[in-house]
Amino acid sequence: MLLDVIQGAEAGGFILIQDTVSCTGRGILKCFINAALKRGEDVHVLGFESPETEVCAGVDSSCVQKLHFHKGFPDPLGWTCRSSFTVDRFTSQHITQLIKDTEHAKASILVVDSLSLVLRHHDPVVICQTLQELRKGGVIKTIIGLLHSDLHQQGVVGIVCHLASTVISVAPASNERHALAKTTRRTKSGKVMQEEEYFNVSEDATLSVQAKPHQPGQVQKEANVSEADPTSNLTFNLHLSEEERKAKEKVALPFVFSQEKKSALLRPTPGSGRIMYEPDANDDFDEEDPDDDLDV
Repeated sequence: MLLDVIQGAEAGGFILIQDTVSCTGRGILKCFINAALKRGEDVHVLGFESPETEVCAGVDSSCVQKLHFHKGFPDPLGWTCRSSFTVDRFTSQHITQLIKDTEHAKASILVVDSLSLVLRHHDPVVICQTLQELRKGGVIKTIIGLLHSDLHQQGVVGIVCHLASTVISVAPASNERHALAKTTRRTKSGKVMQEEEYFNVSEDATLSVQAKPHQPGQVQKEANVSEADPTSNLTFNLHLSEEERKAKEKVALPFVFSQEKKSALLRPTPGSGRIMYEPDANDDFDEEDPDDDLDV
């Protein structure tokens, strides 16, 4: 699944790469950039955490002219006026205008490196609104953001993940040459797909993926749960033999009418609808007309 997401980043999507200090997601971020450039798409990088040389390292040199790096490193807050794009300009208006000012501007890939720095200096709700506006604005095809989840409260991480159409969470693996990626993808129809894979990023920003094998102990545990019979230790029998089951199916239930009984009950008969009443000896019945004093 991870390769499919990278090779064909969906239009209008928001792809979130979630990492921690124990395992970086920057390699996968670079794979997204490299794949988009090879498809001939323009890529705009808001680089708050890494210099342009590091972002471009390993990227296909024949496509690098389509990479537009907006310098936020090493002065993301604009204290020394050394950055062309600062955190306070992270608004839909500024970013949209930034892309429109690019020569031969067209729907582009927006890469935010990283969202953590933006979230630490803005209201998370405002940032989510900005991302949503950018997705619907028309000048941005796909947004790809890197988030250091261990720098934020779980509530903040949760609302950003909820906004994303695809979340890739990376974690270390027992094999030092690989890391583990858990990809959760939500389709436009609302279907959610999830898969765990081992991955490795080469120096030329090429991704190799290996499916995570099932653990034998875990499979056995699931089998044991499914085979457990809660009625095995009872002092009485809850199961039916084949003969008992057939006999039970032949028993007519009292509240189920056969077709013949339904027809008999619904068939009209002579005199139906008439009310016959025979007075009782104890009935208080007055033969005089109670309204005989009215001259009508």
